[in-house]
Amino acid sequence: MQAIKASDVRTRTKRQHVFPLILLLLVVLIFFSIVYSLINGQANISMEDVFQILLTKLSGGKLGSLDGITSNSAVNIIWFVRTPRVILAVFVGMGLAITGAVMQAVVQNPLADPYILGISSGASLGATFAILVGFGTGSIFSQFGLAFGAFVGAMAAAFGVLILSGIGGRMTSVKLVLSGSVIGALCSSVSSFIVYLANNAEGMKTVTFWAMGSLASASWNKLTVLSITVIVITGFFLFQHRILNVMLLGDEAAITLGISLSKYRQLYLLLAALLTGVIVAYSGMIGFVGLIIPHIVRGLVGSDHKRLLPIVALSGSLFMIWADLLSRIIIPSVELPIGIITSVIGAPLFIYIIVKKGYNFGG
Repeated sequence: MQAIKASDVRTRTKRQHVFPLILLLLVVLIFFSIVYSLINGQANISMEDVFQILLTKLSGGKLGSLDGITSNSAVNIIWFVRTPRVILAVFVGMGLAITGAVMQAVVQNPLADPYILGISSGASLGATFAILVGFGTGSIFSQFGLAFGAFVGAMAAAFGVLILSGIGGRMTSVKLVLSGSVIGALCSSVSSFIVYLANNAEGMKTVTFWAMGSLASASWNKLTVLSITVIVITGFFLFQHRILNVMLLGDEAAITLGISLSKYRQLYLLLAALLTGVIVAYSGMIGFVGLIIPHIVRGLVGSDHKRLLPIVALSGSLFMIWADLLSRIIIPSVELPIGIITSVIGAPLFIYIIVKKGYNFGG
């Protein structure tokens, strides 16, 4: 027993020392990944032109000049297409990874991610309804009917899970998972019913592409809501590490510590639904990020959410930048849905984690 305890202490000490190094390494990798993503694509643009365009645009023309840029299309590609897209990738990856880590603690389930509680199915139902039924046409929502529909669907699913899991007594992690499965199945059935009845080939194609995820619609005016939502909710969860650590111990242990987890579960679920709804509204359904990233990071820095969450946020951003880049360049003149890339990368990694001996959730 003493040998085991001594080993645990050494492991924790090692992880504490490694944590700042991993944090710094991730920041540096994200910076270089952003630059590399801006340079590469269907049209390759030199690093000098990229820095010149960014310097001029960010300074409002006070620094640098576009006179040396040989093509006006290069300016439009870098500033209006690739820059907002890579920023969107940063926030989408961060939000999905953070939500996955929080959900795994809330339901005490290593298979949890932003979609396990039916949130994704609710968002899919809302988006399907918006596309095939024509929600928002001719109204104030006509310009963002898809995003609004997905967001409303995600929040409605979250409230449904909360109500269902609270029936008949105190909310528990098991009731949350079961309620999420029921709500998710119900939303998926209604979505399929709408698709079956709709006579809209173009709309069905749009639904299919949206369901596989894409960052192609990124633009500067779409970043405001998403970035603020991700930053605020991520910042909140970073300060909730103590409660999240207690959730890993279970309800009985929490009661002995004088902490009632039911209210925290409700709050965390609503915030996770809000964050997921906003992300899904702008990027579609992107799987495996919230599932695989927390597992990988947990193996590096342990299960203490004080160290886990910052690394998860940065790792999610890094993963999404490269997934988006691969979706743009892996097949010439063709852009793959980013959900395909994340699944192709995430599935083998998750299989490796499952078969790896000695790994267990929360340790």
